[in-house]
Amino acid sequence: MKKALVTGGAGFIGSHLSEELSKRGYQLVILDNLSTGKGENIADLIGKKDVEFIKGSITDLPLLQKACKDTDYVFHLAAIASVPRSVENPQESHEVNVTGTLNVLIAARDNKVKKVVNTSSCAIYGDAPGLPKKEDMPVNPLSPYAVTKMAGEEYCQIFQKVYHLPTVSLRYFNIFGPRQNPDSEYSAAIPKFIKLKLQGKTIEVYGDGKATRDYVYVSDAVTAFILAAESDASGIYNIGAGKSTTVNELVELISRLTGNNTPPVYGPPRPGDIVHSLGDASKARTFGYSPSYSLEEGLKETIRYMTP
Repeated sequence: MKKALVTGGAGFIGSHLSEELSKRGYQLVILDNLSTGKGENIADLIGKKDVEFIKGSITDLPLLQKACKDTDYVFHLAAIASVPRSVENPQESHEVNVTGTLNVLIAARDNKVKKVVNTSSCAIYGDAPGLPKKEDMPVNPLSPYAVTKMAGEEYCQIFQKVYHLPTVSLRYFNIFGPRQNPDSEYSAAIPKFIKLKLQGKTIEVYGDGKATRDYVYVSDAVTAFILAAESDASGIYNIGAGKSTTVNELVELISRLTGNNTPPVYGPPRPGDIVHSLGDASKARTFGYSPSYSLEEGLKETIRYMTP
């Protein structure tokens, strides 16, 4: 039986990954401090004989050493995953996202883990010219969050070179789906927009709505994690849907699917936000990644989950 540690395993993406790993017969350790993750996300897993939950932080190296014992794969998702929050408090983001990632790598190295799969972000590209984004393009981070993710990638590559710890970093584009929190001031656009539409309220768009994003459904993101771990892949890979959608197009689609056609209002853009984002995920096809959900299919699933 293969054993995996999922940091941030009670969060939006981590809980979906934990569920899928459990279905596939993995022995599972879920580590989460529940600052943004929720116990209810993994309620169906807790109590299973092959699942252990540890409440704790990746800033606690001794705890990570214990969690990594006899582990085959570490899926590292725990992070402060917010551009605005990193702008407001860069030190906090650094301590969790950079020092925490270093701790994960040290514990994985010391416990002879087979591979670490690190969660990175398309935010690293910033406003570097050229679309779609490819892994060998220059990067230009626009926020402390993006810098922390870039540092995590570099640490992964150094641990592979220096300590021979296999690592892979997945540069995810905009992941969405059920369990994504719509209520935080740092919430992503899709869950926030859906909640407002379902409540009959008006969406506020930052900027003119012409900004573009590459939205990938959470089930496709989970598949990418597992394929990257179980293959010989190492290095850096984009994970996205490969389709560009403007914010205005997203609002129109959510309006149609929810039946609330109230037009949005527009406000100033947020500092640190990227204007255009589109990923070339063809490199990830080498380990079998191929997205299967369209934006509309994923939105239908998400709306169904969020509808009271």
